[in-house]
Amino acid sequence: MINFDLPHIPTRPTMPRETGLTMMMDKGLSWRQTENFVDANAHLADIVKLGFGTSYVTKDLTKKLAIYKEANIKTYLGGTLFEAFIARGMFDDYRRLLDKFGLETCEVSDGSITMDFDKKCEYISTLAKDFRVLSEVGSKEEGIFISPAMWISMMQGELAAGSWKVIAEARESGNVGIYRPNGTAHVSLVNKIISNVKVENILWEAPIKSQQVWFIKQFGANVNLGNIAHNEVIPLECLRLGLRGDTFFDYLPEELVTAHK
Repeated sequence: MINFDLPHIPTRPTMPRETGLTMMMDKGLSWRQTENFVDANAHLADIVKLGFGTSYVTKDLTKKLAIYKEANIKTYLGGTLFEAFIARGMFDDYRRLLDKFGLETCEVSDGSITMDFDKKCEYISTLAKDFRVLSEVGSKEEGIFISPAMWISMMQGELAAGSWKVIAEARESGNVGIYRPNGTAHVSLVNKIISNVKVENILWEAPIKSQQVWFIKQFGANVNLGNIAHNEVIPLECLRLGLRGDTFFDYLPEELVTAHK
């Protein structure tokens, strides 16, 4: 949706899209808040994740999921909930849960529990037969080191197993996985990853504005970004389009940059 004409704005793919994805992390919105979110953001939000185990205690969950579905927003339960089922030996129950709520998308992760990689790929392959699978790479624990070669190997393996996108872990705090404890990106790690895995196949968790700016500047307006707060979807879109100060000059012709910077 565009309300008026403005030149020198980067082109965004039309929805449903495969690149330039924005994933919002819903940490417990009510169904009324969900209606308001959809009214304001459905044209910008591609995916909604019901964070960690919030779906277990969310009131009117079925009604809330129906609102997202009617708005054509891909919605899934957080990877931590998947791991909670796996830790209890309840994979088949998890699949039945997805069917019960009519979910078409799911997440496979191992950020909280130790899981054999081949077993993780088996879960991905099994679920991919019936669902759109996102899989997450990286630990939720601060200080856990995963070598760049291992990141690359896991991402490649999970995509081969059937993942639609691989998620680069950062948690909602944005200080683990692809980020340092202070929230800045592991630049060398990211560069090594994208040298071996197509950037369009990666969804980078970027809950902090400075992280969103960094990825947009590195990979352009149509980089896939996730763990975006419900009230930050529109501000993120403005970052993508060069309509906030942080990216204001990124898409202007050089003569206009020179004249106004």
